Parts: sequence; C-alpha cells; structure tokens
Amino acid sequence: MLRERGCGLGSARPPPHAPARCGSVGSAWQRRRDGRARRCAAPGAMAFQRSHKLNLLRIVVLLLVALAGIKFLFRDSLTLQLHKHISKDSTFWGDAGDSGPQSQAVEVHPAKITAPRQGPKQQFPKDLSATEMRLVHLDLKGAAPRVSYLEQLFPFLSRLGANGILIEYEDMFPFKGELEVLKSPYAYSEEDIEWIQQLAELHKLEVVPLVQTFGHVEFILKHTKYQHLREVERFPNSFNPHVPDTLALLKVMLSQVMEKHRRSSWIHIGADEVFHLGEGKDSRNWMSRNKGDTGTIYLNHIKEVLDFISTQYRGLRVLMWDDMLRKISVGALQESGIAKHVSPVVWFYAPDFDAEQIGQFITKYMESGFEAVWFASAFKGTTGPTQTWPPLSSHLKNQLSWLRVREAMPRFAPLRFQGIVLTGWQRYDHYSVLCELLPVGIPSLAICLQTLVNGELLLPPLSALQHPWGLHPSVFSWPSPGGFTEETRRKVLEVLGFQSMQLEQSTCEGRGAFPGAEIYHMVEQLNRHLKESITKMLEEESAIKGWFSPYHRKHQFGNPRNMESFGSKVLKLHEDWEGFVRDLRARLESIYFPDTVEEWMEENVNPHLDPLRDLVRDYRAIIRLNAQPKAP
Repeated sequence: MLRERGCGLGSARPPPHAPARCGSVGSAWQRRRDGRARRCAAPGAMAFQRSHKLNLLRIVVLLLVALAGIKFLFRDSLTLQLHKHISKDSTFWGDAGDSGPQSQAVEVHPAKITAPRQGPKQQFPKDLSATEMRLVHLDLKGAAPRVSYLEQLFPFLSRLGANGILIEYEDMFPFKGELEVLKSPYAYSEEDIEWIQQLAELHKLEVVPLVQTFGHVEFILKHTKYQHLREVERFPNSFNPHVPDTLALLKVMLSQVMEKHRRSSWIHIGADEVFHLGEGKDSRNWMSRNKGDTGTIYLNHIKEVLDFISTQYRGLRVLMWDDMLRKISVGALQESGIAKHVSPVVWFYAPDFDAEQIGQFITKYMESGFEAVWFASAFKGTTGPTQTWPPLSSHLKNQLSWLRVREAMPRFAPLRFQGIVLTGWQRYDHYSVLCELLPVGIPSLAICLQTLVNGELLLPPLSALQHPWGLHPSVFSWPSPGGFTEETRRKVLEVLGFQSMQLEQSTCEGRGAFPGAEIYHMVEQLNRHLKESITKMLEEESAIKGWFSPYHRKHQFGNPRNMESFGSKVLKLHEDWEGFVRDLRARLESIYFPDTVEEWMEENVNPHLDPLRDLVRDYRAIIRLNAQPKAP
C-alpha cells in the first residue's frame, strides 16, 4: 500500500497527472522511462526531493491513524449499543419482534417442557487457561445483597487479589416466560444482571454463573409445576434424569442464564450431592434393564448437559463439583468422554483435611483424561448450619492445606491446576437457615484470599517415589513456613482498616473500613452480649424470681414496691437493646432485601429478645393494676 501511494520509496510511481520538475521524483521517473536517466547534482533539488517524500509519508501515516481511531470509536459505540440491546430484549435470538426461534413465548405444562431450539452458536474468545483464577463464591440462595452493596464489594475483592466471582443465583436470577415461577419476589432484574457484569469487568473480575443441573434443585422442584421431575416423589432435592422434561427444562434455564452472561468464559453446572439418585422408580427400572449402576446414570445425565453446552456455546468452558465423581471408576469416566468438556472442582472445607486422599482423587482425574482441575476452599458457611460468626483460624488452616496440594500439582502433569474457588455458603441448602452474613465473613475472606495470593510453601525437592498413587505422603504433610506471614497479616489489617486480630479468638480490633463493617461490629455485639445480658437479668435477678415469677404474670398480680426494685433495670435493658436492634435493622436493610432482614431477626435476635419483651409487657400491665387481687 505504501508503494502504491508514492510514500518516498524508490520504485514508487507518481500519479499520471504529476508535473515533471528538475530534481523531482516525477522528472527522474520520466527520464528513466525515456532511457535518458541521469543524476541531478543540485544539492537543493535533492533536499527538496527528500522533503517532499517525508511530507507525503507524514500525510499517509496521519490518514492511517485517523482511520484506525474512527474504526475504534465506531466499534465501542456499536458494542455499547449491543449491550444496551441485550439488557432490554426479551429473547436470546434477537428483538422481540424478530421471527427467530424464540420470538414467541413457549407455554409449558406440568407434563411437557419445550426445549429451546438450536440457534446461532456463541463464541467465547477469551483464553484464560494460563491465568491462575481465584474466584469468590457468592451464594445467593440466601441473604442475596442489593446491587448497591456489590458496587462497594467488587473493588474491595479486586484489591484483595480476587480475579473472578462465582455467582450461584438460584432464585435470584430473573427467569422469564415458562420459568418465571422460579424467581424470588426480590430477584435481580435483567438490568441488575447487566450492571453486575459491568461492575465486575470494571474491576477485572471474571463472572462465572452457576446453574445447578442435577442435585440441590429444591428451588425448582418445590413448585407443583415441576414436582413430576423429582427423582424421589417425596423429596425435592434431585432431578429424575430419565424424564425427558428434565433435560428440556435445563436447556431453557441454561439458555436464559447464558443469554445474560455473554462475556463469561466459564459456566459452573453444580452437579454435587445428588441425594437419592437411583432410589426412584425410573432409576431402579433402568438399572434392572441395563444392568447399570448409579454412576452410569449420573454420567449419562452429565454428558447430555455437556453436549448441549458444547454444541450451543462453542468455547465456553464448564466446571462441576467433583464429589459425585469420586466413587466412579477411571474406566467409566474415560468411557463417558466428559473429561473433554468439563473440569472437576475438588472441594474440601475441613481445616486439616486428608491431603493424601485428595492426591488419590487428583490422580484419578489425571488418568481419566481431564485437562484441568480446580480446588474449592471456604471462608464461611461450612462450620455449622446455624453459624453466625466465622472461625478465622479454621478457615485459614483450610487455605494452608490447599496451598500444600497446589505446590504438588506439577507432579500430576499433564493435568494442570486452573484455579481455586473460595466458597462462602449462605445456606446449607434451600430449606436450611442462614449461615454467617457476608459482611461478617469479610475479614475471613480477606485472610483467606491474601494467604492464597502471598502464601509460599517450601516443599522438599522430592522425586515421585513408589506409592499407590505415585507421590510420597510427605509432599502433602510438609509443614508450611509460609502461608499467613507477618507481611500478609499487615496487608490484611491495612485493607480491612483494623489495628489487630486474634485468629484463635476470631476477633479483630479497630473500626474497620470494609463494606458492611458496621454490621460486622453490631453482629459481634449481639453474639457477645444479647443472650448473656438477658439471661442474667431473667434468671439471676432475685427480685424477679421472688416477686415476678411466671405464676405472678399468669395471674396478673404483684406488689409495686417489690416490682419497682427491678423495674428500672429491666426497662433500661429493654430500651437499650430495642434501640440497638433498630439501628441494626436499618443497617441490614441498606444491604439486604426485607425477607432476609426479617429472617435473620427471627433467627438471631427475637429468640433472645422476645422473653425480655414479654417481661416488660407484663410488668407494665401489672404495675398499673396497683396491687389488685390476683386474677382467677
């Protein structure tokens, strides 16, 4: 192109209309064409020639830069318009007025679910295979935060060293059409989902959506419309994989979720803890006819899900929890072919888990042909279904255990380590109570993330010795001189805005400067003092036990002289706690939706405060009676 434009290169021709001048490029070319070429000895002419060439070159370069800038601006404008279009349209394939495969709503009856038709394949060009991922898990099946809180949280996560988020939407996703029954009254809107992804992109966080496709589908199977898809009729935990409507429903769900996650490079299909698989009538009949087992049933269903994803979304990588794979043989895994399409996420949450056992699982996945493996640790939600305060030391030790396994991964080549998910469970399942609230778990998350980012383990230079699974046990048991170092501790304290922390006591001192720090401190006060102070008043105050017993209150009688001896203390305690709880409720409502606030209060405040409220109510009623005879 430069040669054709006459940008000063020796063989370039001038335009046909260029006038011939002595010493110019044109006249030189004219003389060469006529066979009379000779050099021009005038220095001024040569200088003019060089200047002319340079000017032409500058003009062409400026034109190219201008064209590139215009193209870039138009591309960004088009991308912005496309994002706006995606957030507003009502179908996967185009505008609501298009005549594409989903331009009309599909009606679904309890006995039949229509799977989405095959449409244009979606491409995911990002290659993050060389990036070690650290995903923070947001479990939205309980206490889903408002998007305004995520606006504060995402930059904080990025600062701590996270580079992705795993979002388990469950009923918080804005399902539509035939799936609308699945969404919570407080579900995010389509605009919220788009904004969440823009926020993540702004803070360099990869968004990985999680859609449960086998077990833990209580939020689906609790509805009458989908009860016929249960593996066991009485239990809403797991899908019956033999009913065609199951796969059809999953295709619709996956399509709707991926429609709103076109930036994502991965999707997580869950598939853990498929309780009661093989116990349903259809499964028993299938195993009898095919001489099969539950492992084969499981793999057949997973293969169908993976086939749909790989066909419909080319380049999209898939993750799945690994627990159901642990008891399946290498031969069965190889025969199923799923290793080409999915990466197992090996999860263990205990502080000092059996690393040798994990080595056996990793060896199995290597031999089965999986290309990559992920790990899953925990920063909250794994130490008890009613836990309200995360044990810092326990979760830190869990990260250190995973660091040991990570350091050993080169010995499992060609299987490679892709990343780790720091899980933060909010419920054990759809029907259980809430675990630790997210703001309460932030210090634990900071400790865990920074330990994984900065922790270094000094393993001995061991070769792979003879062992049933190829590695010497000391690879996984060698003590770690790294991990949560003093430098890491200082960084965590700086980011959190604390002055000090006590890991064994799970306490932090200081005001705190992280999203939700006020809630962290207020929940700490509740845990320390609410139950204790009220119990001490009701059970240890002798005047209450002697002159205001349950019998007095039942029959509505008492002597004001005796009642007034404890009345002021009771009323003051009640007033203080009610004021505190009002402030806490306001803080919670700024982050959470009303259903979460009400549930958390019912579970963690009212059981302790209600007895005091009842006592104050009876006190005020009876003291007004002015020592009347007891009621019958």
